[in-house]
Amino acid sequence: MKVESNAARLVTQLLAGEVWPATADRHAYRVDGDGSPFLLPGMGGVTLAGHLGEPATGWASDHLEPGLSVRHADPAANFALQYLTCVGNEVTLVSGASAGGSGVAIGQHAYVLVDAADAVLEGATVGDQVTVRARGQGLALAAHPQIRVKNLDPRVLEALPGGTTADGRLEVHVAVDVPADAAGAGGGMSSEYANTDLMGAYAGLDETLSLGLEGLRIGDLVVMRDTDHSWGRGHRPGWVTIGTISTGQCALFGHGPGPTSLFSGPAEAFHVVLDPDANLAAYVGGPTQEEVAA
Repeated sequence: MKVESNAARLVTQLLAGEVWPATADRHAYRVDGDGSPFLLPGMGGVTLAGHLGEPATGWASDHLEPGLSVRHADPAANFALQYLTCVGNEVTLVSGASAGGSGVAIGQHAYVLVDAADAVLEGATVGDQVTVRARGQGLALAAHPQIRVKNLDPRVLEALPGGTTADGRLEVHVAVDVPADAAGAGGGMSSEYANTDLMGAYAGLDETLSLGLEGLRIGDLVVMRDTDHSWGRGHRPGWVTIGTISTGQCALFGHGPGPTSLFSGPAEAFHVVLDPDANLAAYVGGPTQEEVAA
């Protein structure tokens, strides 16, 4: 992206975390939007589904967290891991069978989510230690003071298409335009923590629940209309937020694939370009399709 920023003044900090176990409810079953009970895999652990560029929906899963789900056992250290890890940061396994293998942070949920090649994921297990090369919080765009940048590694910013336009707006490419009424769970939370679930992507359920979002892919850049994620997440007419889909299929009603916040500001400060190829897979150092298949 051709835009002036303060990237050269950002601090890199090495953060510690570990692969967290998969979790489930004590009473096993939840119900979907049609009232049908389900018991499905989803959060935590090592998940071999949903690499960057792959479908976010259609999986037999609830709150799909792709790749490694990483957190820290100490609550304060875990908040630092959540708040300071940015999309595109390098994550390296430092213990276990996959020690030395690396992946890339693709966003936050209940955990920091890390995409990596299947060969790395297959050797990883619960309790493996990781190091996150955290850099990006504090990123600002000199020519765009109305726009807040969140959770974004400056290397990804540099790789994105677009930039400052002749009329002073920020051109951003997105794969999907998300209507305001899709915003589900996650409203009111810090925009550096977890993500926003998008309703209307309930593949296989009643079509009256659809908002046309069933084609979302992990890593898709999306624009969310009438939302302000500058200092939290909420409804604000005339504002937009640009995010990247970091979590996938949800069966629980009011939930869905979730974008991690990247940019937020008044709609008139942006020039949004619909681009079906706008996916993190093209902009970060994640696994190639050959590595995924290996």
